[in-house]
Amino acid sequence: MKAKQLLFTTFAMALSVNIWASGLEQVSSSHSVDQTTENLVKELNKLKDKGVRVFTVIDHMANAKNVGLKLPPTKLVIFGNPNVGTKLMQCAHTTAIDLPQKYLVYQNKAGKTVITYNNPSYLAERHQMKGCEAVIGKIQGLLAGVANKAAAK
Repeated sequence: MKAKQLLFTTFAMALSVNIWASGLEQVSSSHSVDQTTENLVKELNKLKDKGVRVFTVIDHMANAKNVGLKLPPTKLVIFGNPNVGTKLMQCAHTTAIDLPQKYLVYQNKAGKTVITYNNPSYLAERHQMKGCEAVIGKIQGLLAGVANKAAAK
């Protein structure tokens, strides 16, 4: 039994390292892709007074269907706060390639809905940011909070 537990723990650690290495955070949702996307947009719209704006939602499944291809439900919510994004770009101009922020909502192979987004700390490391730790921390809290609210029952 201990060997199985060790194997499982090793596998779980390898999986979490793989997700971190990719710079992605993932949150499982108890809703459909459509409902989760609606929930994300609703939560983000609650932050308008803080400068957060939803720019668009891209329906990748519909776009695939339009060209005769199949894709499970997959939506991309593009949003941001120009004031915060500009501060990140002032720390490292190359951050602009990863902005605005995005939530990817999709149905995985097991049929479960997943929210995926870029880990801000990973982006700070990727772009070698200096002096933006406070901003990165706030963004990290916001992204996780919105994703968790949107995913919850």
